[in-house]
Amino acid sequence: MARVAFYSPMKSPDSPVPSGDREMARNLMQAIAAQGDQVDLVSRLRIYDKAGDAQVQSNLRAEAESEAQRVLAALPTDTALWVTYHNYYKAPDLLGPKVCAERNIPYVQLESTRATSRLHGPWADFARAAHNACDAAQVIYYHTANDLITLEREKFGDQSLVELPPFLPMAKLPLASTCEGPMLTVGMMRHGDKFASYKLLAQALARLSGDWVLNIAGDGPARSKVEDLMAPFGSKVRFLGQLDRETLQAAYATASLFVWPGVNEAYGMVYLEAQANGVPVVAQDRPGVRDVLAPAEYPSVDAGAEGLATRIQVLLKDIATRRALGNEARKRMSERHLMPAATDRFWQAARPLTETTS
Repeated sequence: MARVAFYSPMKSPDSPVPSGDREMARNLMQAIAAQGDQVDLVSRLRIYDKAGDAQVQSNLRAEAESEAQRVLAALPTDTALWVTYHNYYKAPDLLGPKVCAERNIPYVQLESTRATSRLHGPWADFARAAHNACDAAQVIYYHTANDLITLEREKFGDQSLVELPPFLPMAKLPLASTCEGPMLTVGMMRHGDKFASYKLLAQALARLSGDWVLNIAGDGPARSKVEDLMAPFGSKVRFLGQLDRETLQAAYATASLFVWPGVNEAYGMVYLEAQANGVPVVAQDRPGVRDVLAPAEYPSVDAGAEGLATRIQVLLKDIATRRALGNEARKRMSERHLMPAATDRFWQAARPLTETTS
């Protein structure tokens, strides 16, 4: 068994602020440890520049220099592998390559992206750092076909690029939904892309006919604006707030459809949750999102709200089709998107690295 150093520059896995990144980081730590290996969170230093500010980047570099020395002094001598999650131009890994070079530790990355278009402009320094960190990795695990495009184009030397599909931290599926209840949306209420999805959702709902009900689980700083969007639908739209895992599971257990357009989602953990519960998904056919969806009909981005509404209307009228789609989704989830599959894929590529240094 190996000792593994884990680091997530954008957001620590134990951050108090919920997000898909935090959940995925937690899931990855759990999956890596599932065969009995020890996973240590070696730093909580957040390296993130949202706005492209040269001074912010300079300050973070100075913090990283100090933190790298601290990590070098504290890192257990039997550490056999370093894993960095989500290295990209706004959040480059400024620790892993330096520590691994000095300690001769194999270095791998999960869900990294290369953005050559950012090598000029306000993020140029951080984009170069992220690019160099990618070059230092012996293995880069990618989650979507969209990420693979640039990773393959800019691949460094004999570096390995290994698919690791997004996954849920469970070994078996929950019971399938009855598909008889209200529609369900689960999404944080933030400005930007999340709000854009809510806006598109409201536009689609305005085109529906007949009886329907939508439950929305989630909260956030844009909640009042989301409520304004949904106000014309009255009691047809119900706000559940932010739910704990057990209560959310109960919502999935009867949901007829899971509806979320997916504007600029990297992939979307909520789609995996819905499909694990056998809830058919209505989403737009978008890069990243399509990698986690079971084969079915998904409206194009160009079809807009009308395309979403048409798909919703068709499925609301046909429970047999909803259940059939849900069953197909559960089968795909079981094969590709649960933790045992992720653990196996990770260690197939990583175990040989730890054995050469032990």
